[in-house]
Parts: sequence; structure tokens; C-alpha cells
Amino acid sequence: MNTVTTNTPRPGETPEQTAARSAPRSEAVNHPPHYNSHPSGVECITVTEHMNFNLGNAVKYIWRVGLKSEDPIVDLKKAEWYVQREIARLESNAPHETFEPNT
Repeated sequence: MNTVTTNTPRPGETPEQTAARSAPRSEAVNHPPHYNSHPSGVECITVTEHMNFNLGNAVKYIWRVGLKSEDPIVDLKKAEWYVQREIARLESNAPHETFEPNT
């Protein structure tokens, strides 16, 4: 397993972005810093796994604003896209998504 890290800040990079980029690769897959940096200590997936796809993705992009992408507006626009998609789904009276795990 490759655990090489690079903790030298890049020009204009926030400390959170440096930490996210510098995490060991195993952590970057299982527990990415940009989803674990909330002051509550809660990991993003702990909340979003209880939502439907559109709402979960909107929350995910809001959660990581300014932590993963260089432009926080990009994350906010992605969140907005998923919120608009959910609004359209609800307005069309489409059946609600459900998740039924295989038992």
C-alpha cells in the first residue's frame, strides 16, 4: 500500500487543501480528509447515506466546499445542480427513490 504524502503547501493552497492532498492514499480512499474535516467530527457519509442520491450529493458538495476543489464556487454549483434535479423530480410527481438492501 502506498502511503507517500506530500505536505508542502502549494501556492494559494489553504491548510485544509494541503491536508487533503497530503493524506495517505489509504485514507484518501476510505476516509478522505475533505469529508472528515467538519467541526462536529462527523464524516459526511454518516449523514448522506440516509438521503436519496440527489440530496446526498448536494450535501456532499456543500460539505467539502473549499476543501477539495480549488474553486469553492464549483462545489456550490454542483450542489445546486443536484438540488435543482431533486426539485424537478418532486415536481414531476415521480416515485420517491427507495433503497432496499439485499437480504
